[in-house]
Amino acid sequence: MPELPEVEHVKRGIVPYIVGQKIIDITFSDKVIDGKASGKETIIKGSTLEAFRQYSIGYTITDVVRRSKYLLFSLEQETIQRTLISHLGMAGGFFVAREVSDIIIPNYRKHWHVIFHLDNDLKLIYSDIRRFGEIRNVSALDEYPSILDIAPEPFHQEAEAHFLNQFEHKKYAKMPIKQMILDHRVIAGCGNIYACEALFDAGIHPQRQAKDLSLAQRQKVFKSVVKVLEMGIVNGGTSISDYVHADGQRGTMQNNLNVYKQKECSVCGQAITTAIIGGRNTHYCEHCQQ
Repeated sequence: MPELPEVEHVKRGIVPYIVGQKIIDITFSDKVIDGKASGKETIIKGSTLEAFRQYSIGYTITDVVRRSKYLLFSLEQETIQRTLISHLGMAGGFFVAREVSDIIIPNYRKHWHVIFHLDNDLKLIYSDIRRFGEIRNVSALDEYPSILDIAPEPFHQEAEAHFLNQFEHKKYAKMPIKQMILDHRVIAGCGNIYACEALFDAGIHPQRQAKDLSLAQRQKVFKSVVKVLEMGIVNGGTSISDYVHADGQRGTMQNNLNVYKQKECSVCGQAITTAIIGGRNTHYCEHCQQ
């Protein structure tokens, strides 16, 4: 699943080509059309395809921002403002091209689902191999409350204080710290890969209960999360599975992972342990993480 660094690079890749451009038409794949016809929320969620077209076509894309793992596209038509909210799911991605055939990755070229035709003769194409992603068109963010629940961006000044305050909530007290930092209400954008790497960097065992961490350890966990997310951005994201940039290139963060899907600890050489924590595969070093 694309995490914060990967979504950040998708945003950076599409912004130069789409901001300031008007959406002049939209094409949906047969999978989206057939899914909606059978009552499924396939990709386009929260509205009919007709309503989605009505509130998108003729609108200009004025901005694109990343919020945690979401992309928010600001749309404007005269005095009317709308927002497209998109989550990439497990294997979604946006591409900018003149034609779908120009997408260089065969699977993404094959599994396109939404095409936004722009007035600069380019197409903003949403492809999704597994169809777990989504795009919503809303008049206000409070129509999708989970966006409003997200913690401050980890790079913002108020994020650490927010993170530390979450340890006061009883619901997190006995929760494994690994599971806690995966909650976007606690810290924004930290998915499974970066949670494993952050806890290794902090020297904290992922099964430690949140209440048992000292203040210094909690602060270290936060700083380590920020550190590995920044590393992920610098290295273009982690391309272990399906993730690629908007231009089809792959990230290189997978070459810098210490524990996630590794066989041996990069520090002590001992075998990496794998366990299921909070329903997610977790990789850690029994010797280096206490």
